[in-house]
Amino acid sequence: MTTTLRRESPRRDTIVPADQSEGTVVPAPPKARRRWGLLGAMATLVCLGVLGNVWLLSISTSSTAVVAARNAIERGQVITQEDLMTVQIGGDPGLRTVPTAQLESMVGQRAAVDVAAGSLLTPASTTAENLPGSGYSLVGVPVPPGMTPGTPLLAGDKVRVVATPAQVDDLAATTAVSVQGVVVSAQTGEDVTGQGAPTVVTVQVPSGDAEKLAEMAGTGQVAVVLDSRDR
Repeated sequence: MTTTLRRESPRRDTIVPADQSEGTVVPAPPKARRRWGLLGAMATLVCLGVLGNVWLLSISTSSTAVVAARNAIERGQVITQEDLMTVQIGGDPGLRTVPTAQLESMVGQRAAVDVAAGSLLTPASTTAENLPGSGYSLVGVPVPPGMTPGTPLLAGDKVRVVATPAQVDDLAATTAVSVQGVVVSAQTGEDVTGQGAPTVVTVQVPSGDAEKLAEMAGTGQVAVVLDSRDR
């Protein structure tokens, strides 16, 4: 009886090196896998970059040059060129702003409201009304040191200028005399005597009270009382 030996051929997923015997089987190298997650992340980053550039471009093309306050401006203060600057903002139709082309026309006007530094100006921020207005007068009142509030007086403050007696003994017999007005400006002079410099407060009062206030101011014996700043 004859026995036939069959030699199995190597599997398709194995490699038989030429320098080795036919009985040695070497596994095939693993196939490279594609990293789909990494490719997806890269594609997402590219899309975000494109969208960001489009957004920046849309903002830059829709910005508007408007007028803003470089310095703080008090109500009643005359506006100068140095008080204003130009800024770029997005074109929001809800904002009432002043275009840069109108900046020059605002110089020389008075602030109608208090404007903080960096704030945008609106058409209602300034007024061309002259001081004093019709029926009013301006009176300069020199106030001795210590006779003004510790808080600095601002344009638009409502005050009372009160006559003070020269002698303490006259206090009980003296009826307080005062004139109400609105501060236009307050400036402290230079101390040349060593006793403190007076503060000159320019007050707008009704024309009928101007003479009385001037007489009080001439005595140098007055005090300024600051009333409510509610406006």
